[in-house]
Amino acid sequence: MKTHISRHLDALAGWRAAVDKRVQSLAGLLGESDLLDDAANAQITALRERLASDKLVLAFVAEFSRGKSELINAIFFADAGRRVLPATPGRTTMCPVELRHDPELPPRLSLLPIETRLRGLSLAELRGREEAWDHVPLEPRNPQALTQALSAVTRTQRVDLEQAVALGFWNEQQPEDNPPRGADGLVEVPAWRHALINYPHPLLERGLVVIDTPGLNAIGAEPELTLGLLPTAHAVVFVLAADTGVTRTDLAIWREHLGGASLERFVVLNKIDTLVDPLATAGEVAEQIEHQRLLTAGTLQIPLTRVFALSARDALSARVGHDAEAVTASRVPPLERALAQELMPRRHELLVAAAVTVVQQLLAGALHRLNDRRRHTAEQLIELRGLRGKSSGKLARMLDRVEAEAAEFERCTARLAALRSVQMRQLREMTARLSNDTLRREVALLQAQTAGRPFNMGGKAAFSGLIERLRGVLTAAERQADEMRQMLEASFVQLNTEFGFALVVGPTPGMDAYRRELTLIEDNYGRYFGIHQAWRMAQPGFAEQFRRMLLSKLRVIFENAGAELELWSKASSGQIEMQLRERRRGFARRRESLERVQNAAGELELRIAEVQQQEDHLVSLIGRIEVLAANAVTAARCPPGEEDMLVDALVPAPVAAPSLAPGAAALSTTALPMAAAESRRSLTSLDEGDLDPPPFATRQGVA
Repeated sequence: MKTHISRHLDALAGWRAAVDKRVQSLAGLLGESDLLDDAANAQITALRERLASDKLVLAFVAEFSRGKSELINAIFFADAGRRVLPATPGRTTMCPVELRHDPELPPRLSLLPIETRLRGLSLAELRGREEAWDHVPLEPRNPQALTQALSAVTRTQRVDLEQAVALGFWNEQQPEDNPPRGADGLVEVPAWRHALINYPHPLLERGLVVIDTPGLNAIGAEPELTLGLLPTAHAVVFVLAADTGVTRTDLAIWREHLGGASLERFVVLNKIDTLVDPLATAGEVAEQIEHQRLLTAGTLQIPLTRVFALSARDALSARVGHDAEAVTASRVPPLERALAQELMPRRHELLVAAAVTVVQQLLAGALHRLNDRRRHTAEQLIELRGLRGKSSGKLARMLDRVEAEAAEFERCTARLAALRSVQMRQLREMTARLSNDTLRREVALLQAQTAGRPFNMGGKAAFSGLIERLRGVLTAAERQADEMRQMLEASFVQLNTEFGFALVVGPTPGMDAYRRELTLIEDNYGRYFGIHQAWRMAQPGFAEQFRRMLLSKLRVIFENAGAELELWSKASSGQIEMQLRERRRGFARRRESLERVQNAAGELELRIAEVQQQEDHLVSLIGRIEVLAANAVTAARCPPGEEDMLVDALVPAPVAAPSLAPGAAALSTTALPMAAAESRRSLTSLDEGDLDPPPFATRQGVA
């Protein structure tokens, strides 16, 4: 029995496959035609990886015994015919559990021992260290073995009070949050810090990631949950018990960890089956449930449409038994519809924007390069046709002119070397601002400003100052990039005019997205500098974990910003090398053509026919690229689930490229968007009857 979410994920998976197929076709043609540079290849690779591995992350958060694991089973894994996650009365999931699918890894349960907290390493640092985890193989087709293996997430251990304090599960200043202490003086704590379940379920294979987070104590003791996993989730489902409503600990979780407006939040009042009263009518029970919804919405200050009352146990039982009426009675489908209808379109919109942007940039760059090739071809045709009926002396003078123009063109190499030197110096200065050294200095300054202050007094202001300084670093890097762009534009204008290049500088990457990420970090991390969280920062090891996690998050932002600026600079300079190589090969083609005509009387018409065939091939190639790009954009804009109805435009049959002399292969150049109509326009301004072409720089012009 397919759920709303599974149907939407299936549709999105089919859509991604359809778009990827068309992007791959376009990329293949561009690659065969030598129209891809490193920057374009990086764009295609990043897009295809995103289409293949884009994740939808749903986090389920609740205090113990709210039926959260049962709700996950009911929504996602009922078609397995059994419970995938342990869900029995009392405390079940004792550590955060992450369900995902990585096809490169075998089905397994990976468990991170709780003792790793004492080492001060974050989860992000430990994820890539296989030796830090205990791995348990899973047998997806053996229900009994699977259940037994997954029960490991419920395991606990008893430690003394000193160890409990060091692990973050005991705090004298917050006695109400401490776990019970046994007669022997020991405290029960989870055996594991984190669990990763790599499970080949169809929904997980389609990009779903489910995070199961147990209890206030587990959330507060692990900085990465509140600072990493929860803020990056696309939605958070907060599970309450329908009979108790919002308890004190529930409210604490909401206020301390889920109150950020940046999160998509849904609230579930689970276990409505416990409200069934043999002494009350069905209408009275329904009225009581609705009253609980209203109270919950008011307490949490969330729209009533985001509060769902349901029975996860009844839904799971009904789905395993294929009872559609019972599924409806469980009230789970409205939650599923809300998750599917609000989350899936947004994921689709983001992927559409990414795919269309990349395809349009590829098309524009390819058309610009092909237009430049057609310009060279047209000039060569004019030159060859102008030789009809000319004497050998005329051919010799034309050869001399080609040699002179080639020698004159080589004067640009010194200018290009100087330009590269200036550009590389500016790039080093720009990326140095975004280096890890800058981040370490800033975080160290934050520590110095907050060290020794009781209750983190002034910590909030110091943290806000850190974020503001980092915003300034991004703005300064953006300003330097703009200065580089202005320098390149001025240099490119001169090079285009004097040497006939077709160099164009693209717009500098904006830093707004990275500044917004800093704002999210300020919202999510800043709460730890408030008076209510001061006790956590005072716990042994917590402050160090916090520093590592903060530094890790900031490093990702700055590394991505630096990589984007570096890729932009590389794209701007890479076209120089390509066009330089193309010009040199152009001179070689002209020289070779003239020499062949000079050596054989009947060679001229053959060479003209070859060059004309090359022009026809370029025109045909433009048409094929435009059709493939249009097919990719149409597929991207097609709603998920309707990709089977797509009818791709037929790709024109290719015109065979002529056999060229050695060294005369066509070469690509890098450029920015040019309209397709402009690239198709014939170079009618060139006079084919010009028997004495103008000097090189003037004839080439600025593309």
